[in-house]
Formats: sequence, structure tokens, C-alpha cells
Amino acid sequence: MILTVTLNTALDVTHRVPRLLPHTSHRVTAVTERAGGKGLNVARVLAALGHEVTATGFAGGPAGTVVRDLLAGSPGVVDALVPCAGTTRRTLAVVDESTGDTTQFNEPGPQISAVEWSAFLARYTELAAGARAVALCGSLPPGVPVGAYAVLVRAARAAGAPVLLDTSGEALRRGVAARPEIIKPNAAELAELTGSRDPLPATRDARRRGAHAVVTSLGPEGLLAATPDGTWQATPPRTLRGNPTGAGDSAVAGLLSALTEDLPWPDRLTRAVALSTATVHAPTAGEFDPRTYAEVRGSVKVTAVPAGGR
Repeated sequence: MILTVTLNTALDVTHRVPRLLPHTSHRVTAVTERAGGKGLNVARVLAALGHEVTATGFAGGPAGTVVRDLLAGSPGVVDALVPCAGTTRRTLAVVDESTGDTTQFNEPGPQISAVEWSAFLARYTELAAGARAVALCGSLPPGVPVGAYAVLVRAARAAGAPVLLDTSGEALRRGVAARPEIIKPNAAELAELTGSRDPLPATRDARRRGAHAVVTSLGPEGLLAATPDGTWQATPPRTLRGNPTGAGDSAVAGLLSALTEDLPWPDRLTRAVALSTATVHAPTAGEFDPRTYAEVRGSVKVTAVPAGGR
């Protein structure tokens, strides 16, 4: 079983409009709702790849009820969300159909009490003991200690489960010091962590801060990975138009699934880039287009980066 953690789960609401213009009214052509948050997106992709997945985190209030109802309709994903008194946040995405661009609005999330955090820790420790790997994903809701991910990394490592950490800011800074197996920042998050805007030295610097391996998202340029076995850049064969929301989560699922299958790093990166690219062609986060995945997987270019640079 692979365990995914989404402390700040969300009810993702997507509106599609013919054209998004500021200061005007819009007629919405379609509305969709999904159980959201980075870890839940990862869980759905892992399940689609054939892995047994358990999803935990917090869920509460009317929005939390909808999230759990929607999650029940996700084949292969076991709901282990922990109740909270506050209401699960909503995220609103507005898709401009004329350009394909997406504008996102993210609420902060419910206030988590000390008692609720303790209840989650107890449940997490129990679940991690049976996990082959753990994904810790996304932002922290109000009330959760800023060092929460460091605590969760150490607990999983004590249970013998490798951890992939995908977060940002101070939560990432503290989490990386707990020595996760992999961290997956984007270029901006990596620059914030290391102070360097050059991805190659920044990726290597992040390894020195505690991560066993660092995989940096470079957007259309793919992934840059600094690992104990070497440094590689993996790039897709072409840039695709579509909705990039959730593409990074699909990359996480690809890395984590390949980790549990003990694949070599070039194969891990190939899977991650192919899934990320295929998600751009999917209608919503947590899905990928199988045809695009099959096409791209054989065309991803993985290049070894020498010790002195690119």
C-alpha cells in the first residue's frame, strides 16, 4: 500500500467560460467538482497505475462531506481522512476556453486544533506502519505546526517507509532537514529554499540540506534530478497545450510508483515526465490521458548532467 497525505484537502470547483475578462460578468458553460488537494490527485493517478492507495489528511464540514462522497467514487483509493470541526476549503479554477489558461483561487483551509492534530498523528503512525512508501503533499492548514512535515517524515522513516515530500516555504525547509527520500519542488520553491535561481546548483544544494534526492519541476522543460546515482534532466518531446493543473502531482505519482518498483532513476524520470505531460491533456487534476502517456513515454529524453554543470 502507498499512503498519500493531504493535510489541507479541498473541494476543487472548476468553472469553464468562453473568455475570461476582468470587471465583467461571465456565463459559465460547465462546472465540475473534484475531491482535491495535491495528495488526493497523487492518489488517483497511483490507483490508475494499478497501485493500492490509502489517502489520509483532514476533512470537515459540508465541503468535507462532499470531498469524501467524491473520493468514494475514485476506484482503488481507500478513504482514511480524519474528521475535523472546521470546514474543508474550496478552490475555484476558472478555465478560459479561448486560450486554455486557468485562473486559480485557493482558500486557506480549516483551523486545526491541537486535539485534532494529535488524532491525526495517531492515525498516520498506524497507517505508515503498513505503507511501502508515503507522499506528503501540499500546504498546511491553519493550526498545524509549521514543522509538521518534519514530524511525519521521521515517523514514516521509523516505520521503514520512504517519503516523497512536495510542499513549499518553511514547511519544506523544516521537512527537508528530516531527510526524506525525495523532495519535488518547482523552480520557484527551490529558489526560495536555497536562495539560488540557477536550478542545477540549487538542486544539488537542496540535497546537501538533507534530501536523499531532489527532483525539480522546470515546467515545459521537464524535470531536473540530483540523486545519489547521478544528475539527469528529463524533457518531454514537445510542449502541449492544455490545462497544467495537477501535472506536478502526476509527476509525484510517477516518481513514487517507480520508487516502489525499484526502477533506476532514468526510468523513474521518464515515467514522471510522461504522466505529467499526459495530465495536461486530461480534463481535471488527478487524471491523465492514457493515449498521450503511451505516446510520450517512449519519447522522453533523459540526459545525464556532468558534475561540472549542464
